[in-house]
Amino acid sequence: MNALSTQVQEELRAAAVAADADDTVHAVIVYGGEKVFAAGADIKEMADMGYADMSTRAPQLSSAFDAVARIGKPVIAAITGFALGGGCELALACDIRICAADAKLGQPEIKLGIIPGAGGTQRLPRLVGPSRAKELIFTGRMIDADEAQRIGLVDDVVPAAEVFEAAQKFARVFVDGPARALRAAKQAVDSGLEMDLNAGLAWESQLFAGLFATEDSHEGMNAFAAKRKPGFHGR
Repeated sequence: MNALSTQVQEELRAAAVAADADDTVHAVIVYGGEKVFAAGADIKEMADMGYADMSTRAPQLSSAFDAVARIGKPVIAAITGFALGGGCELALACDIRICAADAKLGQPEIKLGIIPGAGGTQRLPRLVGPSRAKELIFTGRMIDADEAQRIGLVDDVVPAAEVFEAAQKFARVFVDGPARALRAAKQAVDSGLEMDLNAGLAWESQLFAGLFATEDSHEGMNAFAAKRKPGFHGR
């Protein structure tokens, strides 16, 4: 069920850092396989932990998911089966969520006497609004793909057998794209959400102006003027 053990946590972190640094990677798909995305944390591993143990473990799990969120490229969650607890939080760390029609999502931690601890109380309300997020977190209920799409938790719902193919199709859009502009766009949105409007607008202007130092921006505008397809090289 892809339980998010300490080992998996650190493997996710390493994969995220490697994908971010590799210029041959243009987009990332987070996929758990045909049966399940991730059913949450490894409860057996956590059951005997006390406060001292978890005060060390929790920030590490959160920072591993944050490493996924900070990949400077489009990151697509391809969700099959269950995305519960930490699995849902991992999906929330992605930019786009493509979901199987029979998938189930939720933050059931309250039923264990705890709360989401790897981004659920922070990323979920930013995505679906505080009231909906509180209802899901307070009740711990699972929701189906249709409801998840209706509230904005997922972006697209496709037949279960087509989830990975749909994610690949979306990822291919970025293969020949302007990598620096895509990174800047992600930075503008993600960091801007943490700022007031005036600071966010200033941050956007800075990133916008900085792109005029790239070869890709000149290629893009010259191609537009010449009515030809641009050839971006990520420089």
